[in-house]
Amino acid sequence: MPQNADRHAVTPRRGAAEPRRGAAETRRGAAEPRRGAANPRRAAASPGRRAAGPRRRGGDAARNGPAVRRDNRLAVRRDDQATELDRALTAALSAPPPAPTTFSELGLAVRLVEALAARSIDTPFAIQARALPDALAGRDVLGRAQTGSGKTLAFGLPMLTRLADPAGRMHDNAPRGLVLVPTRELARQVADVLAPLGRTLGVSVTTVYGGAPIGRQIEAIRRGVDIVVATPGRLIDLLDRGALTLADIDITVLDEADHMADLGFLPAVTRILDATPPGRQRMLFSATLDRGVAQLVHAYLSEPAIHAVPPEVLNGGAAEHRVLVLSAQDKVPVAAEIASRPARTLFFVRTKHGADRLARQFRRLDVDAVAIHGNLNQNQRQRALAAFAAGHPRVLVATDVAARGIHVDDIELVVHFDPPNDHKDYLHRSGRTARAGASGMVVALVDHAQARDVGRMHDAAGVTATRDDVQTGHHVVRQIATSGTPVPPAPSPPSPRPQQAQRPSQAQRSSQAQRSSQARSSQARSSQARHWQGQPRPVSRARRNPGPRRAAGTAQG
Repeated sequence: MPQNADRHAVTPRRGAAEPRRGAAETRRGAAEPRRGAANPRRAAASPGRRAAGPRRRGGDAARNGPAVRRDNRLAVRRDDQATELDRALTAALSAPPPAPTTFSELGLAVRLVEALAARSIDTPFAIQARALPDALAGRDVLGRAQTGSGKTLAFGLPMLTRLADPAGRMHDNAPRGLVLVPTRELARQVADVLAPLGRTLGVSVTTVYGGAPIGRQIEAIRRGVDIVVATPGRLIDLLDRGALTLADIDITVLDEADHMADLGFLPAVTRILDATPPGRQRMLFSATLDRGVAQLVHAYLSEPAIHAVPPEVLNGGAAEHRVLVLSAQDKVPVAAEIASRPARTLFFVRTKHGADRLARQFRRLDVDAVAIHGNLNQNQRQRALAAFAAGHPRVLVATDVAARGIHVDDIELVVHFDPPNDHKDYLHRSGRTARAGASGMVVALVDHAQARDVGRMHDAAGVTATRDDVQTGHHVVRQIATSGTPVPPAPSPPSPRPQQAQRPSQAQRSSQAQRSSQARSSQARSSQARHWQGQPRPVSRARRNPGPRRAAGTAQG
């Protein structure tokens, strides 16, 4: 990486020619050269040293032009980068929608189109129809799309298509595609979407995330894999162990970059991107461009094609937003009454302990519920999600971080038990319902002191919500508690089969034969004892005529 000459310049030793501290000094900016400017004395003393020049970026300086300095973290520039990107995204958002098309017309392989049709995916979503042509052409892509908009296939289908080329086969420990996501749930969700489609093209997919055995992940990468779907922390662990290299990466995707920024992953993300070859394709999808995401775009994407689609949860359609204002003592009883509805309900809380506490309170009130948060290991989280997806239990209590990547169909009600931090978190939470045109309801439980802040949050999100002051047993609460499509009852456990008599083993047969022989011997002895009872026993021949050894012994005595 080109370095600034000032960082390695040798400071001259203080001597007679240098004025003492406090003495009159030449005013900076007049006769004294600015820091970083060319110094003829220094250049003459060090003819081999490279002349100081403008700061340049890491491995992508040649392709990205002037940028920011990176030292395992992105230096935030307070300029108009975010404003320029916001204007470009706003223009893309207002662009007319593309004409109706099919996946085949967009240029996907026949096998991939057939695999999508087998999953009843025939028509591209808006973000897919906009982004696929540029992504298939190998351009960098910047996309703004909310959760549930179909962005996984928007970057996944071009990645699978371009990596299916047999000329670029995988090598051990060297994947060719990388998808970075903020949470393990989202990693599994992306892999579950891409892996079946990849098998039709001969493209393999694996996941790398924390909370799972690292040895199995290392072994999967060692055997060779085309695409790695990873969280930044665990991927850094594998890089530090030398378990994989990113030198062969052809396509890199950052999904939900804004959430990675919220979680403090940008230093790890920049380190990972620096380890990928410059000049390759990169795609970034984010709901917002603040918190360092705009600088990430400028540093790593080269003249990206910009695409944006309006979030469905805002435009409405089918999502109904309500605010229930209530007292603190009524909050848990009202929440339990709503949770007793016959359909699936997703509750959001702020903390891990709050999730466990609310689930316990629901169970005490005869409402079966399960909690999911970051303190659970991966198997526990998967079991909780699988049980909720099956509808038993019908209630899931989740934190914001754990809920990223939850992809469960037919969630008709999302309840904000604790208010979110800001309107963006509100949209992320609410995006779990009314997905892909389905209907749904979003309810916020707030006390009177929080009502004004929640109203401002709705205004910032562009949401119009109906407000009701309620208490336990209120007719609005009963209306919500009886709404929704009932989840089918859990299947009854199969009745135990009658156990068939098992054939005894050889050891068992030998033991039984030995016991039978001992029983017969005992019966024979008992019979002889009864026969001789009351009669003199016959003297044995040995006792009547002792042998010579006995006689010899008697003589010696």
